[in-house]
Amino acid sequence: MVAHVLRLRIALLLGALRGTPVQVVRRVVLLVVVIAVVVLASWSLITMQDAPTRVLFVVTVAGGSAITLGFAVAPLVGGTVDQLDPRRFALFGVQPLKLAAILALASLVSIPTAALLVVAIAAAVAWTAHGVPVVVAAIGVVLGVLTCALVARLCMALSAWAARGRRPRESWGLVVLIVLGILVPFVIFLASLEWRGRVPEQLTDVAAALGATPLGAAWAYPGLVATDAASAGLAFIVAIVTLVVVGGAWVGVVRHAVTTPDRPVAARDRGGLGWFALLPGTPTGAVAARSLIYWLTDRRYLVNVLVVPVAAFIMVPPLLIAGVPPAVVALVPAPFIALLLGWLPHNDIAYDSSAVWMHVASGMRGIADRVGRLAPVLLIGVPVLAIAIFVGVWAHGDWSALAPTIGVCASLFLSGLGLSSIASAVAPYAVSRPGESPFRQPQRTGTTGATSPAFVFFGAAILSIPAFWWAWLSLTSSPDSAQLALWGGIGIGVGVLLVGLGIGSFAFERRGGRIMEFAEST
Repeated sequence: MVAHVLRLRIALLLGALRGTPVQVVRRVVLLVVVIAVVVLASWSLITMQDAPTRVLFVVTVAGGSAITLGFAVAPLVGGTVDQLDPRRFALFGVQPLKLAAILALASLVSIPTAALLVVAIAAAVAWTAHGVPVVVAAIGVVLGVLTCALVARLCMALSAWAARGRRPRESWGLVVLIVLGILVPFVIFLASLEWRGRVPEQLTDVAAALGATPLGAAWAYPGLVATDAASAGLAFIVAIVTLVVVGGAWVGVVRHAVTTPDRPVAARDRGGLGWFALLPGTPTGAVAARSLIYWLTDRRYLVNVLVVPVAAFIMVPPLLIAGVPPAVVALVPAPFIALLLGWLPHNDIAYDSSAVWMHVASGMRGIADRVGRLAPVLLIGVPVLAIAIFVGVWAHGDWSALAPTIGVCASLFLSGLGLSSIASAVAPYAVSRPGESPFRQPQRTGTTGATSPAFVFFGAAILSIPAFWWAWLSLTSSPDSAQLALWGGIGIGVGVLLVGLGIGSFAFERRGGRIMEFAEST
């Protein structure tokens, strides 16, 4: 069975060179590019035998962590068909554990894995020149390559299970947001470092931190043996545990694939439904998909989103004119953006107009409505905040402010979402109808239109006072308070969000009739 699957894998690789002339040329060009990149990367690593140990450590750990992350993310967003999908072997009667081992072995016969192996061997050669034993360098190569191969297999199987049909073009919007939320802060961080012909201390700290995580432990192990024996043991343990956990998850996926009947293709095909095809076919997924469509197409939502960064940066000139130090002003926009983003969905039901009747008439659980409506804000807000925080800290000039700033923003953002989940169900107020100008506001007879937004805005700010206080201490007198500001702010935000979702869900179910009456009367 092993030999048969390996022969099948090799035949599939060679079969990639067949097809129309255009397809063959495209694949050959891609193969040449991959070979060129591998040769360049390998040669660069081998020539680092005389480089300082610190430089080689940063390069191998940061590069290895990025490669591991790429092996995990690429199958999830690429949408390629898994030629060795475990479900295709369900009829052969192979034991799940044996089949998982066979498919994992066959996954090593691939162009990405072969390219990674060559680069990893080049890194091992460089480490041996720095006094690392050959056995230790070989162990690092084996752990790193096996982890990447298993992660890719696991994520490809999960992607094939979750896609359930054609991937809509909306998935590329998610990819763009993810890339912006990760790449832009990383580029800002690198640009802020003072290189001056050496590796900055901050980058060494990042590499050391990655070496203690599942992403970089295997790649950091050889380097730590040469520089820090105590940390090398921890990295080895983390790498082994990561490999065991990923391998166990892979076995579980294979067991589920060969023992659970798959639904018919016709029942799974939701192609052409846009966000409804991309998100799960559950009540929460349906609400999230409909909310995303509104947020990305309705100009009333778009105006609200565009006003957020404008309102945040309008605060900067007055503060500078008032004499506030520029380093302090640089940290102001990000928390204000977080507060406004959390405040945005406080009246989301009103923007639904009469469409909310579908939720009430279908007997939808309140938690599905509350969570689904937060999906657009989270999808847009997290990348925006990631960029705003890094830009603000970069302008501030001291990266020790990063942790407290994240804690404050998390507290404001998540607390605002939790209070908004309550306000939109308890106290909605009239807004402009679909198709009308977003700047036109209808007349209101009550005070709900003033108390509801004020409750969310000032409530989130008041609840975040502890995070503000810890952040202020960390920046002025007690640097140790930075971690307290980070985790305390996140804890406050998550707690208020969970409580808000619970209260908002209860209110939505209890006030279904009044919500319908409000929607029909506005």
